[in-house]
Amino acid sequence: MEKVAVLIPCYNEELTIEKVVKDFKRELPDAEIYVYNNNSKDKSVEILDKIKGINVVNEYKQGKGNVVRSQFRDIDADIYVMVDADDTYPAEAVHDLIKEVREGRADMCIGDRLSNGTYKQENKRHFHEFGNNLVRASINLLFKTKLKDIMTGYRVFNKRFVKNMPVLSPKFEIETEMSLYALDKKYVIKEIPIDYRDRPDGSSSKLNTVGDGIKVVKTIIRMFKDYRPLAFFGIIALIFIILGLIVGVPVLIEFFKTHYIAKVPSAILATGFIGLGAISLQCALLLDTITRQHKENYELNLLRYDQIEKLKNK
Repeated sequence: MEKVAVLIPCYNEELTIEKVVKDFKRELPDAEIYVYNNNSKDKSVEILDKIKGINVVNEYKQGKGNVVRSQFRDIDADIYVMVDADDTYPAEAVHDLIKEVREGRADMCIGDRLSNGTYKQENKRHFHEFGNNLVRASINLLFKTKLKDIMTGYRVFNKRFVKNMPVLSPKFEIETEMSLYALDKKYVIKEIPIDYRDRPDGSSSKLNTVGDGIKVVKTIIRMFKDYRPLAFFGIIALIFIILGLIVGVPVLIEFFKTHYIAKVPSAILATGFIGLGAISLQCALLLDTITRQHKENYELNLLRYDQIEKLKNK
């Protein structure tokens, strides 16, 4: 029998957690619901203790990424539903998301908040929307895709995806990491438009506008470095070489004319730029080779995983 697991990270969501749990119990009465309490300091745990038929687990490492890592490791199911505890996502949309995964059309199905305009209407944190758009545009450029919502917290996965994804992000970068991982490892992603609603009055977001804005920039830089090292370090090498030529060409012209170098500092600076460019180019080639080998090893490990799963199901 197919097992569906609903994964709900929870940190200080006393105003919404009960409704979220009951909504998903109503929509998926046969599913196992797992709420991972992440050091909540409000009444979330007291509320959860009163709800029957759910699994409440304490995750003491702070951060959503740490919660998701534990959920992926601990829970065994055929289909996984991940949703935030802030009551911003409609539980009734879960059937459409599950259907795409159940019928094999997707490894990860995303609840897309942006396509129908409800996120723009409901969201009161416009800088967050700007950050979402910036990361989305960068990822679509990097992978030549057309994803519409990179950072949504409403997702459905199959077991193959969950049990083979190494969760590295400790905090709210986890959604971006999932999208990057799926694209890089050639998993099939499907997006289903959903109606987004903002948090109810009195409920506050855990995101920090300035701090998370900096994280967005870091994420974009790290994304290019990790997933496209040849392009990333190749561009750096090109910049250094161009700077070296700008500074060094006048020195060379002078030397050919006079057989003497008067601009010694410029010569040293040009040599330094060219040297840094050469080192960056070596890094680009080396890391590109390592990245390629990592992908080959991943595919082999995935093949072994599939074979083990087939043996289990016989």
